[in-house]
Amino acid sequence: MRALAVPRGPHCAAKASATRRNKNKDVLTHQYTDLPIGTRPASARSGILWNVADPRNEPQDSTVAPVSEDQQAQAYATLASAFFEDPVERWMYSAPHQYRTHFPEFVAAFGGNAFQHETVWTLGGFSAVAMWMPPGIEPDGDAITTVLTDTVDPSKHDDLFAVLEQMEAAHPRDAHWYLPWFGVTAELQGRGLGGTLIAHCLSVVDASHLPAYLETPSPRNITFYERHGFSVTGEAQAGECPPITFMSRAAR
Repeated sequence: MRALAVPRGPHCAAKASATRRNKNKDVLTHQYTDLPIGTRPASARSGILWNVADPRNEPQDSTVAPVSEDQQAQAYATLASAFFEDPVERWMYSAPHQYRTHFPEFVAAFGGNAFQHETVWTLGGFSAVAMWMPPGIEPDGDAITTVLTDTVDPSKHDDLFAVLEQMEAAHPRDAHWYLPWFGVTAELQGRGLGGTLIAHCLSVVDASHLPAYLETPSPRNITFYERHGFSVTGEAQAGECPPITFMSRAAR
C-alpha cells in the first residue's frame, strides 16, 4: 500500500471529497437487507445477519466468476462475515454495531479499486470472495485515512496509523499482484472453498509471471497461504493493535 496520508496525533482528521464518501455510502446502504440472496447469521455468537450465499446449496458449487461493480455490496457482505472474528478488525471496531456499519466502508476504501479492473472473483455465489489489485494499481491512501479517522476510536489512532506506516514501508515497489482482501463466509470455512478460489486466482497471477503479495491479520491464515506458495516476509505491530503478517509469493 502506498500514498497513505497518515495523520499525526489522534485528533488530526483527514478530509476526503463529499463525492467519494457519498458514492461509498450509496454502494453500502442496505447491503444487509436488500440483497436477493438468503440471509443468515455470520457466527453463532454474533447476532449479526449477513446476506450472502445459502450454505445449504453453495458448498458444492465450485464455479468461480468475476464480480461486477454493481455486485460490490454482496462482496462486502461476504468479507464482513469472513472477518467477523478477525483480531485486528475487531480491535478497530470492537462493538458489533460498529463493525457491521464501518467495516464494509473500510473494505471499500482499501480494495474498491479492484472492481474497475475486473480482478475481484467469487466462488459459489459469494460463498468466498477474493479482491486482487493487478500490477500498478494500489489502494486509495486518502480514502483509507479518511475512513479510519472518521470511524475508529481516536484513542486507537496512534497505534493504528503506526501499523499502516509499517505496512506502507514494507509494500513491494516492483510490479506485483496485491491481495488486500480474501475471505470465506463464516459458516462455510474449513470446507476447501478458499483453496479452490485462491488456486483459480493464482493461475491468473502466474500467467503474468509476476510475484504476489498480501498482508494477513489472522495468524491462523498463515499456514493456508504457505500451502499456496506464500512465505512470511515480515510483520507490523504497534501498541495494542494486534500484529499483521506480510507474505509474498515468488513469480512462477
